[in-house]
Amino acid sequence: MNRRRFLAIVGGGVVLAAGAGTVRVMRSPAQASAPWRAAGSDYTEPRRKALSYAILAPNPHNQQPWKVDLSVPDEVTLYADANRLLPHTDPNNRQITIGLGCFLELLVMAAAQDGFRVDLDLFSHGSNADALDERPVATARFTSDASIKLDPLFAYVLDRRSNKEVYDTTRDVNGSTLTRIAAAARKNRIGWTNNPTEVAKLRELTIAASTIEMETARTHKESIDVMRIGAKEVIANPDGIDLTGPLMEGLSAAGMLSRDDMLLPGQTGFEQGRDAILGPPATAMAHMWMVSSGNSRSDQISAGRDWVRVHLACTAEGIDMQPHSQALQEYPEMAQLYKQVHDMWAAEGGTVQMLIRLGYGEAVNASPRWPLEAKVIGEKSVKVGAPYRRATG
Repeated sequence: MNRRRFLAIVGGGVVLAAGAGTVRVMRSPAQASAPWRAAGSDYTEPRRKALSYAILAPNPHNQQPWKVDLSVPDEVTLYADANRLLPHTDPNNRQITIGLGCFLELLVMAAAQDGFRVDLDLFSHGSNADALDERPVATARFTSDASIKLDPLFAYVLDRRSNKEVYDTTRDVNGSTLTRIAAAARKNRIGWTNNPTEVAKLRELTIAASTIEMETARTHKESIDVMRIGAKEVIANPDGIDLTGPLMEGLSAAGMLSRDDMLLPGQTGFEQGRDAILGPPATAMAHMWMVSSGNSRSDQISAGRDWVRVHLACTAEGIDMQPHSQALQEYPEMAQLYKQVHDMWAAEGGTVQMLIRLGYGEAVNASPRWPLEAKVIGEKSVKVGAPYRRATG
C-alpha cells in the first residue's frame, strides 16, 4: 500500500482515498441479512413459516444447498442442490448432508411452534453413498397436533452465529457448561475437553488441518471461488464466504484484494489470508466433537440434526463456537489427520462427524442468506397468507 492509496476507518463505513477520488463504502449489506428479519413474521402459511427458519441453518461454506418442493399439500420435499456441492473438500457430500440435517431439525422445531408435528421420510427413493443426486433427501409431512411439545432451544434460532473470529484467551469455558451443551444431542455421542494441555494439542491439529487445506491448491481454490468480496458481491449472491466490513470494502474498491493474489503462496493476499484463517484456532478455549455409530446418509442427517441442537445450546449458554472440521475431510492430503482424529475418538468404530472450537468472542453479524422464495422449485401451493388445510390424525 502506498501513500496515494490508503484506508481510514471512520464512523459507519470507510473513506477510501485513491489519488483524487474519495468514496464512502457501506459497512454491511443489510439486504443479504433480510431473511433473518423475515423469519416467522413474513409468513402465515405453516410450511413457509417453518421453512423461513429452516433456511437459517448452519451449513458448509454457507452454500445453502437446499431446494424445496411445495407442490403436494401438507408436505415439503427437500432436495440437495447439485450446484452447491463442495467436491474437493467434501468429495462424498457428507458435510453437505449434515447441513441438510440441520435444515430439517430447524424445520421440525419451527413447525412445532405452530402446533404441527413433522414426520420425516428420509431418502425414500434410495441414496448413493458416494454422492448426493437428484433423488429427494426427505419428505416432511405436516400434521396438526395439539399435543406437540415445544423445544426450548428454538428460542435461540435467530441469535445463532458461527463465530470465526479470535476468542478471549483469559476466559475459561466451564466444564458444567460444556456438559449441558453436550446434553442437547439426542442420538450422537458428544465429547469435549477444556483441559489446557488437550486444548493446546487440538489447537495444533486444527491449525495443521487448515494449513493442509490452504496449501492444497484445489481445496483452497474451492474456498476462494465461493468468496463474496464486498457488499455488491454479497447482495448479488448472498451465500458463500462473505468478506465485508470497512477494511474489505476499502481494499476491494481500491483494487487491492484479488482472488488471484489470494490463491498464490507468497503473495500478499495469500499470506494475509493464512493469518486470518490460522490465527483464530489458536485462541480456542475448549473443543467439542460428535461421533455417530455409522456413516450412512441417514446417520449424516441425524448428525446434522444433533449438530444444530448443540449449536443452539451454545448460544443459550452464551458460548461462541466455530465448526473446525477440516481434519474430518475425506481427501488424500488429509488422510493422516483424519486417521489421527478417528484413532482418538472413534477407535472402536463410528465416524467423527463434527469438530468445533469454543470460547468467548465479540459479537458477529449473521451470515447472508437467500430468501425462501429463491429455494422453492415447484409448487401448486397456496400463496403467502392464504388459508392452509390442516391435516388430521
